[in-house]
Amino acid sequence: MSQEKNQENQEDINKSTDLPVAEESIPGEGPSTPSSPEEMIALLQTQLQEHQDQFLRAKAEVENARRRSIEEVAKAHKFAIEGFAESLLPVLDSLTAALSDNGEDSAKMKEGIELTFKQLMSALERGRVQEINPVGEKFDPHRHQAIAMVPHEQEANTVVTVLQKGYLIADRILRPALVTVSQPK
Repeated sequence: MSQEKNQENQEDINKSTDLPVAEESIPGEGPSTPSSPEEMIALLQTQLQEHQDQFLRAKAEVENARRRSIEEVAKAHKFAIEGFAESLLPVLDSLTAALSDNGEDSAKMKEGIELTFKQLMSALERGRVQEINPVGEKFDPHRHQAIAMVPHEQEANTVVTVLQKGYLIADRILRPALVTVSQPK
């Protein structure tokens, strides 16, 4: 009779706490249920210890993954410019060769400067740097920096001249274009 009462009490405890009934499987035998509260406590303590161990292992794994991702992001920031720098090295080589040349032929010097300029523009394109040359466009304070307003026959607040070209990098302003803007009539 006392064993039936213990089982009823255990079922009431499981229902009230929504805990699953602890079952241990022994190879060759079916699931067994503890016959006394002490055995149930021991079984639950064992399960608690196992869950705590699993929790600590999972927590350590998450911490290790977080640390690794922080290190990877730091490396990505550190070496992000590597590809862009590699594309600028030929430009540097061309400029070094031009400076070391003692020739006095200005036509060859101009040709060399033009080739170096093309190399530089190609390197900027590979780095997704785009030129902003807004002549005739409507003034945009996010992309342009107005230096002066001048009387002009164009519509008001239209870019008349570009004093210094601006640049975008991946649709983000690297440097705004310095412009003069037409005055309202």
